[in-house]
Amino acid sequence: MRYNRRDFLRTAGLLTAGALTCGSTRAAEGGKKLNVLFIAVDDLRPELGCYGNEHIKSPNIDKLAASGTVFNRAYCQVAVCGASRASLLTGLRPTPKRFLKYYTRAQEDAPGAMTLPEEFRRNGYCCISNGKIFHHKDDTEKRSWSQRAWRPKTGWLTCFDPESKKMSGGKKKRGPWFEGPDVPDNAYGDGQIADQTISDLKRMKKAGKPFFLACGFGKPHLPFYAPKKYWDMYDRDKIALATNRDRPKNAPKMLRGSGEIHSYHNRNLKYNSDAWHAAGRHGYYACVSYVDAQVGRVMKTLDDLGLRDSTIVILWGDHGWHLGEHNFWGKHNVMHLATNSPMIVSAPGCKGKQTSERLVEFVDIYPSLCELAGVKTANKGLQGTSFAPLLKDPDRKWKKAAFSKYGPAVSLITDRYNYAEFKNGERMLYDLKNDPHENVNIAEEPKNKDLAASLAKMLKDGYRSVKP
Repeated sequence: MRYNRRDFLRTAGLLTAGALTCGSTRAAEGGKKLNVLFIAVDDLRPELGCYGNEHIKSPNIDKLAASGTVFNRAYCQVAVCGASRASLLTGLRPTPKRFLKYYTRAQEDAPGAMTLPEEFRRNGYCCISNGKIFHHKDDTEKRSWSQRAWRPKTGWLTCFDPESKKMSGGKKKRGPWFEGPDVPDNAYGDGQIADQTISDLKRMKKAGKPFFLACGFGKPHLPFYAPKKYWDMYDRDKIALATNRDRPKNAPKMLRGSGEIHSYHNRNLKYNSDAWHAAGRHGYYACVSYVDAQVGRVMKTLDDLGLRDSTIVILWGDHGWHLGEHNFWGKHNVMHLATNSPMIVSAPGCKGKQTSERLVEFVDIYPSLCELAGVKTANKGLQGTSFAPLLKDPDRKWKKAAFSKYGPAVSLITDRYNYAEFKNGERMLYDLKNDPHENVNIAEEPKNKDLAASLAKMLKDGYRSVKP
C-alpha cells in the first residue's frame, strides 16, 4: 500500500492535530543569535520516508522531519544545479537572461546582488561553506564566506571499484554511471563533507560565535557512487519500476528529458531496458541512504554539542529528478518531478511534527531564514516571500502559485495544475489531482480552453499577483 505524505506522518506518529506556535526567534539563553545549519542535497527528489515513500531507508532525514515542518509543495525556480542555487542564494528569480544554465555564476548573472550568507556575515555570523553550495566553489566566495569555501579531496567522478576504473564511455568519456565498492563512507566526497562539517561544528561551539554553516552533499547526483553497505540495503529484484514509462500523451515536441546520464559508461546495459531501470533506481536509492547517513552524523553532533536548541536547520534538494518516469532520467524540464523538491525546516521555538501543503518556492528561503533568525535584511530586492508564518500555521492561506522555468519553457504550478508555455507556442497542462503522474497533456482540449486561458494570464501576471 502506498501512503500519501500526510498519512505516513500520521501513522508514524509524526503528525499532530491543532495549531502549532512558534516562540521567539532568539535562543532562550541570554537572547543570543540563532545559528543556521543549511543542508543542501544535490538532485534529491521527495523520495524519502517522511514524504510517504516507505521503500526508502532515510531514518535520519525522517527524524529531522519529525522535529520540524515538511513542505510537500516546495519548488525550485530552475531545474538545474547552478541556476537553482544562484536564484536561491540571491533571493532573485530567473529572467530570460539570468540564471539559465548548470554552470551559472551568481556573481556574473546578478553582479552586486547580496547573497544569503553575505547577509548573515554582515550581521556578525561566521559563514562557512562545505561541499557544494554555490555550483562553483569561488562564486561570490570573498563576499559570502568568512573563510575559503571547502570542497572534498575526492572528486565526484572518482571511482574506487577496480572494474569501474577500467571503464570509460558515454558522450564525455567518463567512468560508469554506478558503482558500489566496499569502502568507508569517507572514501567518497560526501563522507568527507560530513567529517568537515562535524569538525566545524565543534570549532564553532568552542568559538561561541553565531554561525551560518552550509553543508552541501553531492549525492544522489550522478554518477550513482556509494559504499556497498548502502546498496545492500535494497534488493534490486524487489525494487518497483516506474509504471508510466511512455511519453506523456499529447506532450509538446519541445518537451525533453535530460541527456546527462549518457555522459557515463553504460556498464553494458541497454538504455531504458528493465535491467537499466532497476539498476538506476537501485543506485539512486543507495545514494539517498548514503547521504541520509551523513545527515544523521551531522545532526547527532549538533545534538551532542548542545547546539540544537539554538540552531535553525533547513534541508533542501536543489530540484527534482525523473527516475525512469516517461523514460526520463534527470531534471532539465518543467514537469512536476523536475521542479518539486523536498524542503524541511526545524527551528527553535517552533513545534515540529507537522506538514504543509502550501506552495513555497526556493526563492523564499532567503527572507525566511532572515526572519527566523531575527536578521534584519539589508537586501531590498528580494523576490521571495518569507514562509516563516507557515511554521506557526502550516495550513494558513498562502500564495496561489509557484513559478519555474527551464530552457524553452516557463511554468506555473498551482494547488491543482502544472501549466507551461514553450517558446514555439506549445503548451502543457496537467491536472495534478486527477493525473498526478502527468501522463496526459490536456492543454489543447476544448473543454479546458477557459482554464488554460486563466492559467496563462496568471503566468503572465507573474509572482507579484499571487502573493498571500
